[in-house]
Amino acid sequence: MINKFYNRVPEVTLFFWLIKIMATTVGETAADLLSFTLKLGLVNTTYVMGALLFLAMLIQFKLKRYIPISYWLVVVLVSVVGTLITDNLVDNLHVSLVNITIVFSIALAVIFALWHRSEKTLSIHSIDSTKRELFYWAAILLTFALGTAAGDLVAEHFGLGYILSALIFGLIIAVISFAYYWFELNAVLAFWTAYILTRPFGASIGDLLTQPQSAGGLGLGTVGTSAVFLIAIFILIAHLTRLQKNVNADLSGN
Repeated sequence: MINKFYNRVPEVTLFFWLIKIMATTVGETAADLLSFTLKLGLVNTTYVMGALLFLAMLIQFKLKRYIPISYWLVVVLVSVVGTLITDNLVDNLHVSLVNITIVFSIALAVIFALWHRSEKTLSIHSIDSTKRELFYWAAILLTFALGTAAGDLVAEHFGLGYILSALIFGLIIAVISFAYYWFELNAVLAFWTAYILTRPFGASIGDLLTQPQSAGGLGLGTVGTSAVFLIAIFILIAHLTRLQKNVNADLSGN
């Protein structure tokens, strides 16, 4: 219990995956909301969200343990920034989605290799030092940027559309989950593979909800969609915070 208490990231539960998927959806919708709906532009939005992410990271590292509101705020902001990185590469620098997907895949593999070489593990159950947390967030940022590129590659570049794209990524995640629970797929491999794939899965859902019907979406808009998912995330974080306070009280009592 002591190691879990001082771990800087949450345990992987159903709540973890629910918030993660919703955060990925918000990353897509909020980036579009700020850049296009509010007309801040990709560059200005990237500067603003990058600054907010930096401040949130400072708080997260200062805490040195898992606090739901701090951790998930960073995840939401990383989701937005990861989306903006890919969008800037595509829209402003005109880099192809294929090349972006390849480059980010290689970069993520390098981070994992350096992390494993330094710490001898990629497990998230022992993120209990600044070095390990740095590796962790570097990997997380790359998974969001990679997932954004992969999702757009499948849905838009290959022309499969948002519904089919979401179904494809959702099916792959289900297969990984089945392999983990029934065939004892390596837990670390299963986690990181699912973590990467939940990004394009959530982004496809976000695009499906917000994009106009002429582009294959439902046309619900970025404002309402972002608000609904942010409220849902806030409710779940409040619940997790309450649960953690109860656990901390029990630990103090012992």
